[in-house]
Amino acid sequence: MEFFRRDQNDFLSRLVTMDETWLYHYDLETKQQSMEWWHSGSPDPKISECKNLLEKFSPRFFWDQDGILLIDYLPKGQTINGEYYSSLLVQMKDILKEKRSGKVTKGVLYLHDNALAHRTLATQKKLAYLGFQCLDHPPYSPDLAPSDYHLFPGLKRD
Repeated sequence: MEFFRRDQNDFLSRLVTMDETWLYHYDLETKQQSMEWWHSGSPDPKISECKNLLEKFSPRFFWDQDGILLIDYLPKGQTINGEYYSSLLVQMKDILKEKRSGKVTKGVLYLHDNALAHRTLATQKKLAYLGFQCLDHPPYSPDLAPSDYHLFPGLKRD
């Protein structure tokens, strides 16, 4: 909170956050519907229900005030651990250097929740090595991150 009180604009320009959410991929068309041909003036076909859940997945989004920096789709069978998460942080630093070099120069304020992979010693060492200043997520607080208000609602609506 001290950073925010000092200079609101500087705080937001330096902030990078990460969060994940569950997304569902449905097959909306039946085989019969996908075989039909429509001309450009035809009304859209009516699809009454989502029948086939193709997959459920949980991507991780790294983003700042200017937009999404990195989306990570965990490979099937892989679990998130400190080593995997640390490699994502390195990727994100490289993207920041390329897309938002001023943020790296000023110093990154990094916000993520208290998930186990985020609290491992390997992750903490990697954050320090990369020069990210981690903002504390209060323990036992609900997972109310900027993503829950500014990114995920629009993503889930579509």
